[in-house]
Amino acid sequence: MNAVNVAPCILVVFGGTGDLTHRKLIPALYNLEHQNLLSSRFAVVAVGRRDKTDEEYRNEAYNSVKKYSRFEINDDIWNNLCKRLFYKKLDFLNIEGYAGLNAFLSVIDNEFQTEGNRVYYLATRPENFEIIIENLHISKMAVNTQKPWQRIVIEKPFGNNLASARQLNKKISEVFSERNIYRIDHYLGKEMVQSIMGVRFFNTLFEPLWSNKYIDNIQISSCETIGIENRGEYYEKTGALGDMVQNHMLQMLALLAMEPPEDFNAEAIRDEKVKALSSVKEVTPCSAESVVLGQYLEGEVEGRKVPGYRQERKVSPESETETFAALKTELDNPRWKGVPFYIRTGKRLAAKTTDIVIQLKPSANISSSVYSGTQEPNLLVIKIQPKEELFIQFNTKKPGIQWKVCPVKMTYCQKCKVCEAEANSPEAYEKLIIDVINGDSTLFTRWDEVEKSWAFIEKIKVLKEKGKCRLSYYKPGTWGPEESDRLLERDGRHWWNL
Repeated sequence: MNAVNVAPCILVVFGGTGDLTHRKLIPALYNLEHQNLLSSRFAVVAVGRRDKTDEEYRNEAYNSVKKYSRFEINDDIWNNLCKRLFYKKLDFLNIEGYAGLNAFLSVIDNEFQTEGNRVYYLATRPENFEIIIENLHISKMAVNTQKPWQRIVIEKPFGNNLASARQLNKKISEVFSERNIYRIDHYLGKEMVQSIMGVRFFNTLFEPLWSNKYIDNIQISSCETIGIENRGEYYEKTGALGDMVQNHMLQMLALLAMEPPEDFNAEAIRDEKVKALSSVKEVTPCSAESVVLGQYLEGEVEGRKVPGYRQERKVSPESETETFAALKTELDNPRWKGVPFYIRTGKRLAAKTTDIVIQLKPSANISSSVYSGTQEPNLLVIKIQPKEELFIQFNTKKPGIQWKVCPVKMTYCQKCKVCEAEANSPEAYEKLIIDVINGDSTLFTRWDEVEKSWAFIEKIKVLKEKGKCRLSYYKPGTWGPEESDRLLERDGRHWWNL
């Protein structure tokens, strides 16, 4: 992609002084500038409540780039971006300041010839989303026209339950058309998540096997070694189900399970994802044993004492919020009937890893007096983070005189060593920012996807409230509650901790 193909616009970041902006958005913008992927007719206005000059904000942004960018900072490149980076103080909950913001944006429009196109990025606390959108509407900063256009980017969580998600969507839809609403799930911007479709649909090696005829089970895991990291107030409202399963995990399931789209445009792909999510069997009282919820206890990690979840800041000492969730589900359609999908996510676990394991059914075992060794299942493994890697596990003869079988791996490594300069893959936000500017919604979730996901999670939450899914506890540095292992052992399977 060349910079000349990127649409002119102003990126207006509400929450411009926040952690997300400094850790992810500003470094992503610098990385895009480093690759010459931003138009010269592009500008950024960071909106925050604090008193700052442009110069003060730019210095803070410079330090963020130095700390978090995947490229070493180059002063010439930084200066190209810096002169298009501005700060505007605004109490974004107060309508009175929006006229001044709009006037300021008009000046930037004229200076950089951005044609009135704007991306409003809500990088604030979720409870501020609706009032910001309402104020944009009242101040006539969001008008449903094709030229110029205004787009809204909403960070997760999109609501904290089905009812709040519907309310938020109703408010947004009154102001912005669906084509201009970008519900961001940064997992969809990760290189190896995008590779799922490439692996599936562009290889006769895999697509003919992608069904219950050959696949035994699919495991989707996203595990973290850290705790909630001072996010107690947020996590008490969401838990692992709302923080990870409702969005990231079910999105990966949809990409794995969807039927081939008629075309690789945004709506065709999202149509198939919705169909896949619609066929996921909901959890009922009869299937409540297929859900394991856990909470981490206090303990030690690498010789360092760490608090339990209930000892974290802004967490109730009697909290029943889950920090771990594992579940088994199936899809009620001809392709996947009978194939279990196992999902697992949690905090304070044994390793930081996000991966997908597709386990194929065993081949016929050959009984022979000359045969010995270990025959393992064939696996297709997609490692999403921190490594970016894809490997196939298959069986072959072990070198030597005796005829022994052993498992081997064939690996494609995109970024096997974290931060290795020569394997410097784009960060998710780089791709997503460019897509918003260019109006490509392929990697963003449509409302019906969000609604289906929340409906699935709501069933589990109801069972939890009724005591059907009881909370289990686990020590830091483990793979979660023992019940998680038993979830698969009952089926004669086990988690692949690779």
